[in-house]
Amino acid sequence: MSLEELVTKYINSSTHVLGEIKSTEKSFIVEADKVNEVLKWARAYLEDAMHFREKKKLNVSLTSVAYCEGLLDALRLLGAVSFEWPETTKDQEKERQS
Repeated sequence: MSLEELVTKYINSSTHVLGEIKSTEKSFIVEADKVNEVLKWARAYLEDAMHFREKKKLNVSLTSVAYCEGLLDALRLLGAVSFEWPETTKDQEKERQS
């Protein structure tokens, strides 16, 4: 898989998650305004990733989308949001763990 294909796959996965993400009832650990602030940053990193992909700066694009995914996963680990990564991303996670 080329770097451009990998970047596109991660951008599509993050776009999907941000469109489907839901706050949870357990989010009492983290205040709602803080969750929204982190989601704002995740969206900004995703926008950066798309911008840099268009500019063919694929290493920067991949880094940006990785930050986005990290923020989303952190919110999920804290129990503040719920979502599922699309199947293609789950396959990538398995590959990384191998």
